[in-house]
Amino acid sequence: MALRQIFEQGLGLHRAGRLDQAEAAYRQVLRSDAGNFPALHMLGYLKAQQGRYDDAITLLNKALKKKPGDATALGHYAHALMAAQRLHEALAAFDQVLAGQPNNFEALFNRGVLLSRMQPPAEAIAALDRALALQPNIALLHFNRGVVLGELQRHREALESYDRAVALDPAFAPALSNRVMAALNLCDWDRVAQMTQDGSILLAPPLTLLGVTSDKQVQLSRAAAAVRELTPRIPPPLWTGQAYRHDRIRVAYISADMREHAVAFQLAPVIEHQDSARFQVIGISTGLSDDSAIRARLVKGFDRFHDFAALNSDEIARRLRDMEIDIAIDLGGHTGFSRLQIFAHRFAPVQASWLGYAGTTGAPFIDYVIGDAVVTPFAHQLFYSEQLVHLPGSFFPALLGRSDTALSRAQVGLPEKGFVFCCFNTAWKITAPVFDVWMRLLAQVPGSVLWLKRTAPDAAANLERAAAARGIDPARLVYAEDAPLEVHLARHQLADLFVNTLPYNAHTTAADALGAGLPVLTCEGEAFAGRVAASLLRAAELDEMVTQTLAEYEAKALELAHNPEKIKALKDKLGKANARLFDVVRFTRDLEAAYAIMSERRGAPPQSFSV
Repeated sequence: MALRQIFEQGLGLHRAGRLDQAEAAYRQVLRSDAGNFPALHMLGYLKAQQGRYDDAITLLNKALKKKPGDATALGHYAHALMAAQRLHEALAAFDQVLAGQPNNFEALFNRGVLLSRMQPPAEAIAALDRALALQPNIALLHFNRGVVLGELQRHREALESYDRAVALDPAFAPALSNRVMAALNLCDWDRVAQMTQDGSILLAPPLTLLGVTSDKQVQLSRAAAAVRELTPRIPPPLWTGQAYRHDRIRVAYISADMREHAVAFQLAPVIEHQDSARFQVIGISTGLSDDSAIRARLVKGFDRFHDFAALNSDEIARRLRDMEIDIAIDLGGHTGFSRLQIFAHRFAPVQASWLGYAGTTGAPFIDYVIGDAVVTPFAHQLFYSEQLVHLPGSFFPALLGRSDTALSRAQVGLPEKGFVFCCFNTAWKITAPVFDVWMRLLAQVPGSVLWLKRTAPDAAANLERAAAARGIDPARLVYAEDAPLEVHLARHQLADLFVNTLPYNAHTTAADALGAGLPVLTCEGEAFAGRVAASLLRAAELDEMVTQTLAEYEAKALELAHNPEKIKALKDKLGKANARLFDVVRFTRDLEAAYAIMSERRGAPPQSFSV
């Protein structure tokens, strides 16, 4: 049969979805003519469809050497590079498409998406606006514009873009869910309440939902639904009961946040203190590198470190199986660029969730969630798809963070006198009931101020309007600007009391405050995300700072604001820094004890336990 006929036959099979047979036909052509452009092109496209992006890129690159100007092949090549996280190369490929076709909508659209992920977002907006000028009624285009606007902290415009996307496609779930986060970032509590009433809040991503409701059953249901969307078909397990014979337990930490991120800073000292005689620790980065000092520290701290950002989830899982990992720790859950679907391949005997996500993953392929008696009490087991592991102190590794930098109140915009209530949480964690408490405290403590993290202008305007509506001068809201870590830790000394949020607590932010010597007051929530500060405080032997209702929280804050000697006593207690909370070596030994128990039980159904 002539090569052209064989290729046409393969093309028909390809269109019919019979990919294996199509691949055989294309390869038959290439065995006779290794440089055949149509066969190289379509086999590369087929490999991309299968998620084998490395193979696709190689084949499409060969095809383009034969026909450098073929726009279709170049587009497929750019898409494969984009899917493989080779973003700079993908951007160059889309630019090459646009050089020949300046109004190519798909290239403009994807260029905007890439720029939104690579920075600077302003360029992404320009590219997306050019695409909108060509096709203004594409919901996905408005959605992506909203994402970029959110990165630029232009949350009101982002919300408008999401609204436009929903108007064009009322069933467009990503836009429906992102509207929730945009409203939270704006502190637009009326809009959040409206979305709660009409039920659209239940479409929010699991992480966003943690900041809206403390209903543990709702959180579990949404997380499980997100897992089904992510992995509609659970693949066959890669680990099928093999007994590994290792001289050390191999623990792999898998995260997209091996960069300037809270997870990286909390993880680094644990890795550095792990018992190298008993454990081999392996870092798996699934996100882009930022070449930061903390990433370099992690690379040095791990026994082995692999950058798998450019690989698809299937390939990462296969490589991890080949490494014979004993225990795999997911540090992301349903956050950001997490790759939870890697774990669906069951590449390790034990797979657990820890640190990066304060809730259940809802994933049947995650065996354990590592917590403690406060954040994940055994009485809450019903609301977790995983079995619960309790560390003896807090599940959260906290570090002493005192700074020698000397600051004055004037330098950070605070009044020279008066009580300073402080909350450095991101704006989306601030809810109306908690803000009401804060405003009543300001009303009852003359001369006091509320010190907040600098937020987007639209959100600040909403908070100031809300303060005025509650009879408080908006000038009593003071904002802490972005600052280097040493300065950020030092300025805690200028505050009197950290007042926490609900239903999503301060986590790293609370640990920073306690480590810097600033007392934290919290109301213990119903679900994991609202119980983290209580876990930290109890481990720091400050149980008296954990309240059970907002009324009790308000009364305690008022009592402390009127009794400076009690604030001083709390700061002195923290200053001794002798609690379990700040003992990273002890924490690491406790974590290792949990790993040892997990390892002993591998192959058997997981069961909850305490260390």
